Amino acid sequence: MNKNVISLFTFGLVLIVVGGIGSFFDWEQSMIFIGLGLTLESLALIIFAWNRLKK
Repeated sequence: MNKNVISLFTFGLVLIVVGGIGSFFDWEQSMIFIGLGLTLESLALIIFAWNRLKK
């Protein structure tokens, strides 16, 4: 896998975890972090699939 894909995937997971912990403590911006994390996860999936289809 490409390092960019791994980096996006890992950072997306970190944002989802931070958002999950924030929602547990009733933090108002937690849904923004979860949304950003899911967006980065989707972007990593699209890049991974695109690289597989190019080969």
